[in-house]
Amino acid sequence: MKKISKVFLPTILGLFLFTSVASAHVTVTPKTSTTGAWETYTVKVPVEKDIPTTKFTLKAPEGVEIMSYQPVPEWTYTADKDANGKVKSITFESTGEGILPGQFQQFTFVAKNPEKATKAAWDAFQYYKDGSIVEWTGDEGADSPHSITNIVVGTSTADHHQATTEDTHKDDTKTTDVETTSTNLPLVLSIVSVILSLAAFVLALRKRK
Repeated sequence: MKKISKVFLPTILGLFLFTSVASAHVTVTPKTSTTGAWETYTVKVPVEKDIPTTKFTLKAPEGVEIMSYQPVPEWTYTADKDANGKVKSITFESTGEGILPGQFQQFTFVAKNPEKATKAAWDAFQYYKDGSIVEWTGDEGADSPHSITNIVVGTSTADHHQATTEDTHKDDTKTTDVETTSTNLPLVLSIVSVILSLAAFVLALRKRK
């Protein structure tokens, strides 16, 4: 039993440590999105040191256009743009205590995905109160990997709009048919009533003869 404990205890502790470290990585969700979509992304920034995080910068992957962001209390937002006005990176900086040890903060923004399928790599830079910086720019398996979103081919917005328009047109046609039938019904009943009245009148005349 002691031998088994000596073998399995370090293994269990190692797995626990690995899981804790992995969960402390900066991540961007969703992990999968579609080409050309206007996606709402959320970046989760945990603190893995004993000091607060006071600033965070996220670079826009190639082909991804960051359009807007959700304000966060006690955090300022700035966007670094190129000569064409496209956002190259966004930065959130704390005006308060920042993200304290054992805590995490989420930042949400909307971006337009590229038109072609690709792997969008989100390079990030986490600034701590003591001036140290953690660069989340490594490949998968690195100590500080960047988060990746798989941009896959999906139903385009145009196709969706066309399908919606066709469905709406069909519904309108059905509604028109129902309305037309409802409008003509009183007229038909009136004609039938007149015919029945004439028939009754003719029968009455014949009986008198």
